Amino acid sequence: MENPGPLKKEILILCTGNSCRSQMAEAYFRFFASGLVEAVSAGTRPLPVHPLAIQVMQEDGIDISRQVSKSVDAFRYRTFDYIITVCDKARENCPYFPGRGKRIHHSFDDPAAASGTGDEMLHEFRRVQNEIKNWVRDFVYREWGDLAPAASDLS
Repeated sequence: MENPGPLKKEILILCTGNSCRSQMAEAYFRFFASGLVEAVSAGTRPLPVHPLAIQVMQEDGIDISRQVSKSVDAFRYRTFDYIITVCDKARENCPYFPGRGKRIHHSFDDPAAASGTGDEMLHEFRRVQNEIKNWVRDFVYREWGDLAPAASDLS
């Protein structure tokens, strides 16, 4: 059962670079809460979407290759139901947003900061991606339960 448009929850996911973690979270919110939310992501200092983020999401069947990094300033005057920070720096530098949006913080390691071989970096991106996927799925299920059937599939 799809939620009517006016009841859609507005979600902003913030990170520093808006190149990995927040991009993945945005895509997973759209997947797990399809029709229930309008999810956008932004960064306090945006960078291009990381190619390994695109790759690991594609491996999971989600295409983020057309998503672009955005500055948090683009959303400064918009109201949100949820403002979710996915890194400590974004939480510290999160600007004021009008309205009564619920602020939630869950820090994930920055896979873009990983070093090592290509395989080691890819492993780190997959690890963080899996953590984000599980967290978003659990969040969506807690908030909307049976209205979000994709979130109840715990595979």
